[in-house]
Amino acid sequence: MEDRILKFILALRSQGVRISLAESADAFKSIQELGVKDRELFRISLQSTLVKDVDNIPTFNELFPQYFGGLGVSGLRGLSEDLTDEEAAVIAQALRDYAEQIRRSLERLMDGDSLTQEELDRTGRRVGLPGMDDLRYQEWMARRMQAALKFDEVQQALQELLEALAQMGMADARIEEIGELVGANLDRWSEQIRRFAGESIAEQAGGTFRQDPLNDLYYRPFRSLSEAEMRILRHEVRRLAARLKTRIALRQKRSKSGILDAKATIRANLKHQNVPMVVKHRDRKLQPRLVVICDISTSMRHLSELMLSLIYSLQDLIRKTHAFAFIDHLEYISPTFERRASAIAVDRVLQRLPSGYYNTDLGRSLDGFVKNYLDTLNRQTSLILLGDGRNNYNNPRIDLFRMMTRRANRTIWINPEQEQLWGTGDSDMLEYAPHCDDILRVNNLAELSGAVDSLLT
Repeated sequence: MEDRILKFILALRSQGVRISLAESADAFKSIQELGVKDRELFRISLQSTLVKDVDNIPTFNELFPQYFGGLGVSGLRGLSEDLTDEEAAVIAQALRDYAEQIRRSLERLMDGDSLTQEELDRTGRRVGLPGMDDLRYQEWMARRMQAALKFDEVQQALQELLEALAQMGMADARIEEIGELVGANLDRWSEQIRRFAGESIAEQAGGTFRQDPLNDLYYRPFRSLSEAEMRILRHEVRRLAARLKTRIALRQKRSKSGILDAKATIRANLKHQNVPMVVKHRDRKLQPRLVVICDISTSMRHLSELMLSLIYSLQDLIRKTHAFAFIDHLEYISPTFERRASAIAVDRVLQRLPSGYYNTDLGRSLDGFVKNYLDTLNRQTSLILLGDGRNNYNNPRIDLFRMMTRRANRTIWINPEQEQLWGTGDSDMLEYAPHCDDILRVNNLAELSGAVDSLLT
């Protein structure tokens, strides 16, 4: 049991739940005091000692059955003792026509046998379960294991068997009872497989976490991040913002004198016969103005959320930020982010901009910006656009984008796609690119950090 609890703690950590050594020790102490006989009391004792954030309770509730639900499935019931000799002979005759694996499965379901640990391990290896460390794939792997065990064929064979028993003269009530019992046992096999897949994935996730340090998440592509990994990065982005703030402030302090102003230096030294006793510098604009337009469709949500989190964590280094989000139309979201944490703000924005299949329309969003918000752009403003440049074959409105870039001081496009993919399919990136001062490829948090650092340089 101690080994299982340790694996459970590692799995929680791998899914973003922060558990200290002291909290792990408290969990073991509570188990020693309360025991494990009462399952609900056992669950409560683990939750109260290991979970300190209400947001982590769903993760705890999802993982707990994987480790403490047990592989044996209660409730399987057999027919053998209830059958008369005549009924047993009829069923045996009906089963002879089926392939060995199907026949054996039907016999075991009638006997109330559960799947053995060896069968589960062998089937899991066949479908690639040992390579999975993300709980999002639990249901998919369970379905693959069911397919490997020929669940569909067994269900079809059960229907054919019940029809054959009817033709052979067995009573309808008895046939109905057999069908219900075998069907219920098959459902319990499905639940047994699901639990096994979940526990295996959670255990591998715990092992991966030990070998995969947190810093590795900085280099993980956004599209491959699980929701648990995003929870970790949401927490880490605050620390990253603090480091960026210190780095940028120090850099600005070292170079606060700005660029040499030759004309002002000559004028100031006329009284010294042009001997440069006094050196003049141009004032540096240390606090830029930003207009940030973010694509928050499904493929871009993680990048846009973390970008906005960083930008709003660095507001004391920025004169003013106007933030916009779009999928099929544009929304002004600065007020939402100014009052809430970024993750909550993104959820609020998504309620206003629900994502659907192939509904991104950047051209229409640019039209909305030009009509309603064009005055936010001027020669002191940096225009930043986050998106993959894919427009679902809608009008890209390059004319409007060109107008916006001419009004801005500089235009920077942040795109997660490789340059080789620009212009393929519904991508209009090759048309937008000539009007940008810089295009930054950002596919993970490390690259995003570097991009934000350069924006504020």
